[in-house]
Amino acid sequence: MSEVSHSPKMFQGMKTKDLISWNTLIGGLAMHGRGVDALNLFIRMKNAGQKPDGITFLGILCACTHMGPVEDGLAYFQSMAHDNSIVPQIEHYGCMVDLLPRAGRLEQAMDFVSKMPMEPDVVIGAGLLGACRTHKNVELAEVALQRLIELEPKNPANYGKMWPG
Repeated sequence: MSEVSHSPKMFQGMKTKDLISWNTLIGGLAMHGRGVDALNLFIRMKNAGQKPDGITFLGILCACTHMGPVEDGLAYFQSMAHDNSIVPQIEHYGCMVDLLPRAGRLEQAMDFVSKMPMEPDVVIGAGLLGACRTHKNVELAEVALQRLIELEPKNPANYGKMWPG
């Protein structure tokens, strides 16, 4: 039995639950394939009156990425700013760029990146290129590769990412 399976019981026994404890369990559950539990805990967190922060939403978006509910992920992403006054950071955008292609929404992911308020980083660029490869979309892969080369012009590994391994 893993430590993650013990965590909810330990959390339940805590007399005082602060933002760090909520975030730790939400993130841990999300990263270990227990997205439904993470999302349910998030609801409990809000019902308990604890205000989420950017770390909370990283866990929630990660849970959505592993579970696949794209519409839920998009709604949570929107609620960060609209309902919680949290400015999404590049890590939040990275989760969305991971989520959208997993559901076959590669063009939406590319559009999402083009509308980011900050420059995408190498992680996002490589993620897009990998998604293009997975979905065998050569046209979008060429765009993603060009952007990745602009971000990391001296990395020869970028060129190998176009071809099957």
